[in-house]
Amino acid sequence: MSYLDRTFVLARLALAASLLLPAIGWRTPLLSSWRYSALTALILLPLLVIAFEIRTLRRAQPGSRASRLMSATSLSLAMVVLGTTSTLEAQFQYQRHIVLRTDPAQLERLGRHLLVGYRDRGTLDALIGRRAIAGVFISASNVQGKTAEAIRQQIHSLQEIRARQGVSPLWIATDQEGGAVSRLSPPLTRMPSLAEIVALHPDPAERQIAIRQYASRQGRELNDLGINLNFAPVVDLNHGIINPEDRLSRIGTRAISQDPAIVTDVARVYCATLMMTGVHCTLKHFPGLGRVYEDTHRVTAELSARAEELDASDWVPFRHLMASDAAFIMLGHVRLVAVDRDRPASFSNAVVDGLLRERWKHDGVLVTDDFSMGAVTHSREGVTGGAVAALNAGVDLILLSYDPDQYFPVMYALLRADGDGGLRSDMLERSDLRLRRAASRR
Repeated sequence: MSYLDRTFVLARLALAASLLLPAIGWRTPLLSSWRYSALTALILLPLLVIAFEIRTLRRAQPGSRASRLMSATSLSLAMVVLGTTSTLEAQFQYQRHIVLRTDPAQLERLGRHLLVGYRDRGTLDALIGRRAIAGVFISASNVQGKTAEAIRQQIHSLQEIRARQGVSPLWIATDQEGGAVSRLSPPLTRMPSLAEIVALHPDPAERQIAIRQYASRQGRELNDLGINLNFAPVVDLNHGIINPEDRLSRIGTRAISQDPAIVTDVARVYCATLMMTGVHCTLKHFPGLGRVYEDTHRVTAELSARAEELDASDWVPFRHLMASDAAFIMLGHVRLVAVDRDRPASFSNAVVDGLLRERWKHDGVLVTDDFSMGAVTHSREGVTGGAVAALNAGVDLILLSYDPDQYFPVMYALLRADGDGGLRSDMLERSDLRLRRAASRR
């Protein structure tokens, strides 16, 4: 066997081996942006390797055992890659098929607890037509290159489907915090962050006026598009923690202040003003990410502070502002060690039902942060098990924004749990009441 032949066989072997990990993980949420390109590559490349290795094995000389062994290994790896890829795709398509053909009444009963993003308008229309979702998350990719009028018409067309059905309007949500997180800018005005407004107005009275003006303008622009739910303000405290690897959460750049009294005052004025424009606000991210070093978009993270310490600082804005039940509360995916070290707060029964619902008597709407995030996908329960646990704990809305494909395995898991008695009907009924009450305020 020549050196050139050996190098070529090793290259094919390395190619087949390098495809193993992508074949296992190509449907994970964090890889969703290149998923269908990956699917094409994970089918074509193994097929090419398989065809070449079969041809090589047929032509191999009887005495070339090393060459035959490496070709057989490469062939086996390529077949594993192709089989794994095909199995995952077939499983997804099966779940999608089952969901889209489920009784609309059952889909509506469970779908009213799911907020989804979208890439494919056809799939979104199909879900809305089946009353299978509670609302839609509008991301930067949905508005890129579009005018305000085009976005307005797009959202109006979604609500028209609901109007024809005679059911309550969709929640149309976005992340328009101001500053770096301004999903709809452009075309909406790019406004500074609330932290910048606070820094410019140290006097409390002047600050309140500035926040009212800020929220009023932002709310009018959102309402004019048809947005009725904004995932703002961030009420995590700024503890000055900087993680160079954190490219997504960056709470230190988004938090209003390190002072819980200032955060509470700013968030109160902001939410009250935003509500007057017809847009709900959202306090995020309970139990607080200001002390957390890891980025929950990518990895599991823990909040290790004692409950007493959090109660005197990070939880002050939440405790004061959730009393009215008007603001939504977004649950983060950090693990609150003092209450439940095993599950993210977003689907922890001890945190949601035990702490928020029972101890704090909070009866407002709880919405999770995006379930596409790594802290959920890397958990023992995963996206599907976490969704079942969240609804059983008393969560009202599960957000699936970054990777809309996750809707189908999540809904499939909820349908199965519902059929097997694995979903608590009492929790769903209470949640339905909270959601109807929130909708009546719009």
